[in-house]
Amino acid sequence: MVAVGGAAGALSRYGLGLAYPTAPRAFPWTTFAINVGGCLLIGVLISIVGTHPVLRPLLGTGVLGGFTTFSAYVVDAQRLLHHGEPGKAVLYLGGTLISALAATYAGHRIGDVLRREEA
Repeated sequence: MVAVGGAAGALSRYGLGLAYPTAPRAFPWTTFAINVGGCLLIGVLISIVGTHPVLRPLLGTGVLGGFTTFSAYVVDAQRLLHHGEPGKAVLYLGGTLISALAATYAGHRIGDVLRREEA
């Protein structure tokens, strides 16, 4: 389940990276949006499915784990440093971390509301 979901998530991320490439000195908005959006969805998902033995591995660890990417986050920060953009690199590192945590929390709250409406 994880491998199937992971392939789908990684291919989605890769496709977005090709569709919206980042110039060497530019803020990596695509990776930022992928990671923050994925964290929002992870928050919603976990709030709704909890520890479901199939959905959590397939959608959480697999699809959304493959979609979000710590490796690209670090490579983008290193690229900014390499191209003489330390301010953007620090903003990106800190901004992604704070935004991803806030998105996960917001997603969890949204999932709680959706779960209560279904009941």
